[in-house]
Amino acid sequence: MKDFLNIFKLSVQYRWKTFLVVFYNLLFVIFNLLSLVLFVPFLQLIFPSEDKKAEIFLKPDFNDSGKGFFDYCSDLYNYEMQQMVLKDPKQALFLVCILVISAFFLKSVFRYLAIYQNSFVKMAVVRDLRDKLFAKALRLPMSFYTEEKKGDLMARLNNDIGEIEFAVTSMLELVFREPVAIILSLITLISFSPQLTLISLVLLPLSAFTISRIGKSLKRTAKKGQEQMGVLLSTIEENFGGIRIIKAFNAGEYIRNSFKKINLDHQQLITKTYRKKDLSSPLNEFLGTVVMICIVWFGGSMILDAKSNTGLSGEEFITFIIVFSQLLRPIQGIATGIANINKAEVSYRRFEEIMHADEQIYEAKNPQSFSSLETEIEFKNVSFKYKEEFVIQNLSFKIPKGKMVALVGESGSGKSTISDLLLNFYQPNSGDILFDGIALKDIKNDDLRNQIAVVNQESILFNDTIKNNISFGIENCSEERIIEAAKIAHAHDFILGLDQDYDTIIGERGNKLSGGQKQRISIARAVLRNPSILILDEATSALDSESEKIVQEALEELMKNRTSLVIAHRLSTIRKADLILVLQKGKIIEMGSHNQLMSQKGYYFNMNSILPH
Repeated sequence: MKDFLNIFKLSVQYRWKTFLVVFYNLLFVIFNLLSLVLFVPFLQLIFPSEDKKAEIFLKPDFNDSGKGFFDYCSDLYNYEMQQMVLKDPKQALFLVCILVISAFFLKSVFRYLAIYQNSFVKMAVVRDLRDKLFAKALRLPMSFYTEEKKGDLMARLNNDIGEIEFAVTSMLELVFREPVAIILSLITLISFSPQLTLISLVLLPLSAFTISRIGKSLKRTAKKGQEQMGVLLSTIEENFGGIRIIKAFNAGEYIRNSFKKINLDHQQLITKTYRKKDLSSPLNEFLGTVVMICIVWFGGSMILDAKSNTGLSGEEFITFIIVFSQLLRPIQGIATGIANINKAEVSYRRFEEIMHADEQIYEAKNPQSFSSLETEIEFKNVSFKYKEEFVIQNLSFKIPKGKMVALVGESGSGKSTISDLLLNFYQPNSGDILFDGIALKDIKNDDLRNQIAVVNQESILFNDTIKNNISFGIENCSEERIIEAAKIAHAHDFILGLDQDYDTIIGERGNKLSGGQKQRISIARAVLRNPSILILDEATSALDSESEKIVQEALEELMKNRTSLVIAHRLSTIRKADLILVLQKGKIIEMGSHNQLMSQKGYYFNMNSILPH
């Protein structure tokens, strides 16, 4: 029920548009019913009974206190129609035809206007939900992305939001239109024959029971289907990202078979979901047909029985059947709407799971501003673990302003974790990281990250122009600044050689560029940011010798007069470091300059003889 109310709130948040949807739907219901009721005079004119011929209608008086507004309208219509029939029956028939056509036309117009306004409401709701979910995803901590699959997040942004879209469309009709249509239809039916209307009410509890049974089963299946969609999208994203390895290892058949199994599971679950969702409508239609046949039998028997005094004429009975057949439509609409909402409730819960996920914002309530590093960065007895085992233990060292400190060590020794802690992606389990004596947790995150630029081993670029990749995160950046940053990064010359130079689209992840070119774009991006602190995470390890030389020169330009933390794979890139920290299992086992460490002939010395230079 809570999820139902939340979806209802989404549906009515645009109040003026919602009012128009409801208003036009109500007019649609009224004119739909009117178009059917108008068949009574139509049939009376074509098949007039002797009683109707003999009946005389007097012009009604609006001030007659004994009658209501609707009775007055009915008597006035009968009076005017009788006068017209007496004068010219064909003209009366023509008028009835025009009235029926007008009623059907207005019904269609108001139905379209309701759909027209509802299309804005549902897409605006979808837009808002996607905006909220995407903004939330950007705020979530790095730990979320290590534990969750990106494909599942994509499924929530796409498929789950799509299910909510269907529910928003159904909600306004379910709450405002269909109940009104049922009530007005029942009032009309009662005015024709209370006895037959009582029989027709058997349909409502049967439908409610059927809908509830199907709805409970639908929720369970829909939840499994949405989860499987996340697995499917994750598999697609992962395999497309690793297509080079798949082809290189000739693993296409293995991957294809694996995908077929996951895709089959998804297909079977979604098929079950749609079957259960679509079952309610034909089942209710069948139940309605059964009840309608019962009504035809009972009503027909009453009319044919000469002793019966039902007061129901043949033309009124036919109109009763027509109106009752239309009563099935809103009942089926309720069944379909509830099925859509049952599916959407599962999707809304998955949406809410992300919206209520812990953002783990590592920032004080009243953080201090930070404009530039003045003295040093200090790691003071820092320990950290992701889960059970500590990745770094009791780590202490300093990075003086303007100096270069390098981290070396085997894979898993904690080098990248140190850079993540420096960016405040995670907080230490114990100890402190200090910037100019201020604890990292007390510094405003935005200020901190504005002063840090990162160049990773894998260049993370976007499917955009070179210009926009270099100025990434900086609005209204002048072209002169971009070109100057590219020159410092030794990228300007190769950019001018491209088809559209700085306006060249570089493809997904920059795949239209070579590794060295991508890395120089990343360096230009860091140069433009003009940070006081620089983190280089194995920035040249994936390059060939020629590219490495060019990129290394660009990095040296970038590091001038900046405080730098360098994570090294090739030891030749850190020989000029002011301080080298040798890590093993999260602990510093050696520290000093390159010459000092080489003279000790310890772990670093042995690494020099093993690792590439």
